[in-house]
Amino acid sequence: MTNFKYAAKDRDGKNVTGILDAVDRNAAIGMLRKRDLVIISLDESRSGFNLSAVFKSKKRIKLEDLVIFSRQLATMVDAGIPLVSALDILGEQIENKTFSACIIEIRNEVEAGSSLSEALARHKSVFSQLFVNMVKAGESSGMLDEILDRLALYLEKTNSLQRKIKSALVYPAVVSSMALAITLVLLLKVIPVFKGIFAGFGAQLPRPTMILIMISDTLQKYFLICASIIIAIGFAVARYVRTEKGKLQFDTLLLHLPVFGILFTKVAVSKFTRTLSTLIRSGVPILSALEIVGKTSGNALVEHAIDNVRANVREGESVAEPLARSKIFPPMVTRMVAVGEQTGELEKMLSKIADFYDEQVDAAVTALTSMMEPFIIAFLGIVIGSIVICMFLPIFKITSIVSG
Repeated sequence: MTNFKYAAKDRDGKNVTGILDAVDRNAAIGMLRKRDLVIISLDESRSGFNLSAVFKSKKRIKLEDLVIFSRQLATMVDAGIPLVSALDILGEQIENKTFSACIIEIRNEVEAGSSLSEALARHKSVFSQLFVNMVKAGESSGMLDEILDRLALYLEKTNSLQRKIKSALVYPAVVSSMALAITLVLLLKVIPVFKGIFAGFGAQLPRPTMILIMISDTLQKYFLICASIIIAIGFAVARYVRTEKGKLQFDTLLLHLPVFGILFTKVAVSKFTRTLSTLIRSGVPILSALEIVGKTSGNALVEHAIDNVRANVREGESVAEPLARSKIFPPMVTRMVAVGEQTGELEKMLSKIADFYDEQVDAAVTALTSMMEPFIIAFLGIVIGSIVICMFLPIFKITSIVSG
């Protein structure tokens, strides 16, 4: 397949531009004529839009872009603007060029006769299965504007949740990296200088100082080998985690970590309940909703548990019972889900659970940050302080001998 960049006029005389894939130039001309377009120019595009490179491009499509797109499209549809015109306007005004090209492509597909959900489904690297299914439900129910607005709200909540997790993880990661860098500088650059000074003393060094100098010498001699081994281990672990078995084990470990495990569990519960609530409220059937929730959970253990829930629901069970058996979701969650099913207000109950756990995530992030700060400072003080003390022990010893 070859990318062709075209410029044409539609039946109303309006200029239309875009990129399409075709076997050759004649096939591209045939595709454009089927759309009732008058071709102005048609050139082979060497740098055509490639969705496989969306997340490798300099301008990645962020969650904020999808939020703005959903909100603006909902407003335009609600105002009575035709879908093709709305997509045309959005394609022109979106600042992210990669996303703009994607919207123009979708606009051309809709104009050619595809539904919006079908056009979005062809761009899986940009629009998730959840996004596509909600739009499809909106088209079926005739409430596309309301569904898009609800989708924008859901994406905003998801984006907020992701920012909270990043804020909880970035601080300890940055400080730990700085601590490692400072320790390496001391071992590789500072301690060798002290070693030369101590060599002139001609006296027996204290054992802690000798051990530290031995570590420094070893690290200097085998630094490249050690670094290569660490990188190789990291690469091997990363590859293993990408396998089905490895991801399941890694995600299970995440949920059972001493401090962070509680936070990750609360995030998983919040995401599950928020997503399922949004899908049910939008009219997506419960089995389809559970399938989507599982695939968008981001955790293999949670996905496995939700798959089991879906299988049991298909056989006639309620949602709450298999959720409780999974042992992942807290009892409060499963009991509230059971009450929601009994009262026929599952969507509202799920929404309340999601709001509650959003607040719990806020509190957990604040508590974690407050707890990690003194711990990291103490750790830095112990490590760097121990190195400094080991280096000054010989000086203290000589000072005491001279003064004595």
